[in-house]
Amino acid sequence: MPTYKLTYFDLRGLGETARWLFKIAKVDFEDNRLSMKFGTPGDFSTLITPEFDAMKEAGELDASMKKAPMLEVDGKRIGQSKAIERFLAREFGFMGADSVEAAQIDQLCETVIDFKNAYQKVKGIQDATEKEA
Repeated sequence: MPTYKLTYFDLRGLGETARWLFKIAKVDFEDNRLSMKFGTPGDFSTLITPEFDAMKEAGELDASMKKAPMLEVDGKRIGQSKAIERFLAREFGFMGADSVEAAQIDQLCETVIDFKNAYQKVKGIQDATEKEA
């Protein structure tokens, strides 16, 4: 059985689906949660992330393009949340019974990404009239 270590911040965000996959599959993993706090509450430009910054500086996040989440499988590193989710789904038998079902699951994953992107776009609109459109 491989050993797994998931590194992400101590919040749900992009790492949460991977955590769910581990729990649903009843597979043990190291949940390496990095601290994160605001210098100024609500201002993302003032985030304080000491462990994450140290990992970047040490080159530990190079395989994931210096981003989180990152999954280590027997010491091999994988970045990008959707790649991690799809890898785990395949490993744990959640990617369908055949290649067509796997493609349909991929389709659903891409649809979720589309929804998230659309939400983020609307969330960033400041003008009330533009928001209603």
